[in-house]
Amino acid sequence: MKGVQEFENKKIIDMTLIKRNSDWFFPSRMDNVIDRFFNENLTESKSTFNPRVDIAETKKGFEIDLAVPGFDKKGFDIDLKDGLLSISGERKFEKKEDDKNFYSIQTEYGKFKKSFQLPDNIDAEKIVANYKNGLLSVFVPKDETKKVVSKITVK
Repeated sequence: MKGVQEFENKKIIDMTLIKRNSDWFFPSRMDNVIDRFFNENLTESKSTFNPRVDIAETKKGFEIDLAVPGFDKKGFDIDLKDGLLSISGERKFEKKEDDKNFYSIQTEYGKFKKSFQLPDNIDAEKIVANYKNGLLSVFVPKDETKKVVSKITVK
């Protein structure tokens, strides 16, 4: 049997720990499963990545923050169509020939696209986006004249 040795009449099993990269079938965290279920399909290539997103609601609007370090602020496309806010971008790996041997590259490169269904009470004309220190912040202000009714009367 491979990996088993005998020492003083006791069997010693040679075990080597190997870190597995998480993938679709064996994710390391449950939030990876949820993100991939809603934001990726099984046929996407490995040239995509899924940036982390924080979404918060305040009295004045919605704050959407995407962790996308290493981008140029001109490299983002932000569109709003029929209440669907779409944010996309791409970060390319630039291989430089300077006698550098990479042993590990854990930074994600490639394309991403995130979409968010916005409520009806937003002011689409006043949406602003800022990119600073690797964080893309999009603020979607609420329109105070539009009220979203969420109470339904049972008849």
